[in-house]
Amino acid sequence: MSSVTISVIVSTYNQPAALDCILSALRLQTLAPAEIIVADDGSKPETASVIHRHQLQPGSTIQHCWHEDQGFRKTIILNQAIAQASQPYIVFLDGDCVPSRKFIADHAQLAEAGYFVQGRRAFIAEAAVSDFLAGKVSLPRLALTGRLSGLFKAVRLPIPIVRKNQGQRGLIGCNLAIWRDDLIAVNGFDEAYAGWGMEDSDLCSRLYHLGRQRKLVHGRALVYHLNHPVASRDQVQTNQARLAHVLAHRIVRCEQGIDRHRA
Repeated sequence: MSSVTISVIVSTYNQPAALDCILSALRLQTLAPAEIIVADDGSKPETASVIHRHQLQPGSTIQHCWHEDQGFRKTIILNQAIAQASQPYIVFLDGDCVPSRKFIADHAQLAEAGYFVQGRRAFIAEAAVSDFLAGKVSLPRLALTGRLSGLFKAVRLPIPIVRKNQGQRGLIGCNLAIWRDDLIAVNGFDEAYAGWGMEDSDLCSRLYHLGRQRKLVHGRALVYHLNHPVASRDQVQTNQARLAHVLAHRIVRCEQGIDRHRA
């Protein structure tokens, strides 16, 4: 088992029931993270109530990082959470992804200098999400009834499948682990990205340009995505053009990043 200590950053926006399930799952991990930071992109008070209830649990390490709702500003709140994090290794988890029980232990074992880790996700059908969050249906039952897709990504394998590369395919921020020093070196997420799309690929591409590689992992660090209506894609073309510029010029450090939030 790696001796690395972990900060988990959970991004969320007005999904209190899902966040409640995620925080419960993190409390039941076989290896507890050193701290949990909820990066809240301006949610209503119901989310704060969920967080407060979990903060009252014995041994809680949960912090609530919030800013005012002014639209999709996920990159900004994630940078604020990174600046607040105290541990050397940071695991990012989206607020619509429920971690498996060995999620943190798996990420601790996979941590390696010179690499970031990209985990995968299985998908819970949107029509089944409310029953799953209410505890009315289990993951095995969802799989048996065809309401859990991506089954290969839903099973913890005896030996993980790990590919080391600098590929663009499959770069997602919902199950991602990065050394904090590497995040500081590239200046975190680029806050110039507005709206949904490409911000995770941008961050990972700049880590590639820094000289890091990805460990793309199947069979470990499993998460289960709670399917929901898609967010607006109105900024995708602009964000794709920004990413293309980063790739063409092999940019390492973004101009609008985490240094805005560090003391």
